[in-house]
Amino acid sequence: MPSGENWQNDVLRDLRGGGPGGPRPGVPAQQPAAENAQAPGPQAESPGYGYPPQQPQQHQPQPAYGYPSQQQPPQPYAEQPSQPQPYAEQPPQPTPQQPPRRAAPDTRPVVDKRLAAVGLKPRHGEPFTTRALRAVRRTVSSSAAREVAETTATAEVLQRPVTTGRQIAVTSIRGGSGKTTVAALLGATYAHYRQDPVLLVEADPALGSLPLRLGAESLRWTTGDLAALVEPQMSLLDITGYLVQLPENAWLLPGSQGQVGAMLDTRGYERVMVSLRRYFGVTVVDCETLPAEVARTALSAAQARVLTAPATLEGIASTRSVLEWMRGLPRDITTTTVVVLTETAPHPGLDLDKAAEQLKATGASVRVLPYDRHLAAGGALRTDLLARPTRQAVTRLAAEVFELSQKRR
Repeated sequence: MPSGENWQNDVLRDLRGGGPGGPRPGVPAQQPAAENAQAPGPQAESPGYGYPPQQPQQHQPQPAYGYPSQQQPPQPYAEQPSQPQPYAEQPPQPTPQQPPRRAAPDTRPVVDKRLAAVGLKPRHGEPFTTRALRAVRRTVSSSAAREVAETTATAEVLQRPVTTGRQIAVTSIRGGSGKTTVAALLGATYAHYRQDPVLLVEADPALGSLPLRLGAESLRWTTGDLAALVEPQMSLLDITGYLVQLPENAWLLPGSQGQVGAMLDTRGYERVMVSLRRYFGVTVVDCETLPAEVARTALSAAQARVLTAPATLEGIASTRSVLEWMRGLPRDITTTTVVVLTETAPHPGLDLDKAAEQLKATGASVRVLPYDRHLAAGGALRTDLLARPTRQAVTRLAAEVFELSQKRR
């Protein structure tokens, strides 16, 4: 039994395992001295007297008897002072990949100089005698005032303001129907009467002739090129840097540089048209012939459509079939379509009035573009050389198509 004078040695011996476990009966538990008032936790051992300290847990209690712990618990990340790291030790930051810069295409002439030399001097649309007789009739008749009134009313329609850009698609079902000629005439008419910019887009990259018809001398950027470059933040000044400037505030976006193999898909066409429509009051699109995919997309997205057909029996029959197909689409677009019958010869071989009635039965409007020597010769268009009936027909056609484009907002 321990004595009262050496009870502390007995307790220490028991803690070392030298004696029976647990405190002896009758021996009171003593607290440490006042200077070491902090008692160890239930599982803490004193770092003194040969006992190794325990490894710190997630929340380690303070060691007994005032001895500092040999391993301090890690401080939270927010409490650790931030030490600046040397620049060489910082990991390199990844740099964003820049898209490869598109090489600017070379400028090419619309027509080779050797080929341009074979063209003859352009002729007037009608003979001199016809023009002289018309001038005499206008002098002695009272129709001059009526013509002035009709011209004024047509000009008022063409000069109406628009809230958003109007897109007019011109297409056909076969080549040689005057599609590009009608598109060029419409663009020149809108540019003459309107104050806002007018755009002509060539969506027929397969050796289209719109630049030649409009009198452009050289080409550089095409519709396919601009589809990969246009951005929403571009200004009108940025856009016109990729276009060909034409007279009277008109601009041209060619479809190709006269090379075989140029392609334009629907995604590129849509990107160009959506991006450019807010810069131009009227956009005239010279599309591919039906049933090409881009032509169908242009017809669906435009506010008005022009379908050209030769004034022949074959042209009337084919156009009637196309109009019937358009009527069967989910959205009937024949009511905003104008069929233009182009006379390719001075005396057509069918009754144009009866042919027009057959086509009007489908819901479309019908206009006739009379034979014109200047148009039939090809080459660059000169509006001052057009016959008077041709100018009147084109002006009325442009006014009607523009009115139809405003019905769909």
